[in-house]
Amino acid sequence: MLAPLAAEQNDKQLAVLTAARKVFLEHGFSAATTDMIQRAAGVSKATMYACFPNKEALFVAVIEHLCASMTSTFKAMRPSPGSITKTLTDLGMSCLDIVLSPDALALNRVIMAEAPRFPELGRRFYLAGPKVVIAMIAEQLREAVEIGEINVQSIGMEAAATLFLSMIRAQAQMECLTHPGTRPSAAQKDYWVQIAVTTFLAAFGVATAAPVSAKD
Repeated sequence: MLAPLAAEQNDKQLAVLTAARKVFLEHGFSAATTDMIQRAAGVSKATMYACFPNKEALFVAVIEHLCASMTSTFKAMRPSPGSITKTLTDLGMSCLDIVLSPDALALNRVIMAEAPRFPELGRRFYLAGPKVVIAMIAEQLREAVEIGEINVQSIGMEAAATLFLSMIRAQAQMECLTHPGTRPSAAQKDYWVQIAVTTFLAAFGVATAAPVSAKD
């Protein structure tokens, strides 16, 4: 009997978490209430509090769940040895897909609005989202450094990863945050990524000798 009970509890927890995500992203943390979340989840107050003790715990769970879902693509990515341009381009497009997704933009707006009053929530978001992405980019760059495709010794691995992420998302994220409903085209996203990749390689790429043709 234990397994069915555990499965039922997990189903209810997921229902509460799904409802909380919708309510928080639509209304923000301060304006959202546990009553709103309970009604949206279709569970009792006792069930909701058995899953999450308070509104803050619910919001942290929503942050971590959304961030884990958004960064899952990175975990499956593999660098392209010998083609740092492709590696960076793939990373850049994945970054844009994450930061420009409707949920990511909505969560970003909520966090920015609430961080002054609830700095711990902002910190949890940073650690679960941007910090994780930076670490994943740094790991990809590390392999490129080891085979001599780039040299980031001047600023260090983490700073290089942070710089690349900043170049990728800066204009794109700002435009979409300040123009709700905007959906950039594939060509526009490709343009943003290529600018970032070209600039990054101009600063940290390692020059290689041009290949010699057969007739030479």
